[in-house]
Amino acid sequence: MESNVRDGVQYASAHTEGERTATASACVRKLGVHIPALIDGIENKTERAYTGWPDRLYLIGTDGRVKFKTAPGPYGFNPKGLEQALEQVTRAAR
Repeated sequence: MESNVRDGVQYASAHTEGERTATASACVRKLGVHIPALIDGIENKTERAYTGWPDRLYLIGTDGRVKFKTAPGPYGFNPKGLEQALEQVTRAAR
C-alpha cells in the first residue's frame, strides 16, 4: 500500500513469532498507537476464529462473548456503534 510505504511500515510477511513481534512493535512505534496492541500467534488462530482480517473493531464482554463487531476496516469501522455498545455494556454492569 502506498500509505504503508509513506509511513515506513511496509514489511515482509512474518514466518516466526519473533518476526511477527518485531514487525508489530515497529508499527506500534512508528504509527504512534496508544491503545494496547495484541499479536496473534504465527498460526493465526485468533484471526480465523474472529475473521479479523484485515482489521475490525470488537467489543468482548466480561463473559468472553462478542458484544459488538464491525465490518472489516478500515472502511467498515463503526466507532459510533462501538461507543453505543460500550455504553450499553457499561449500563448493564451497574
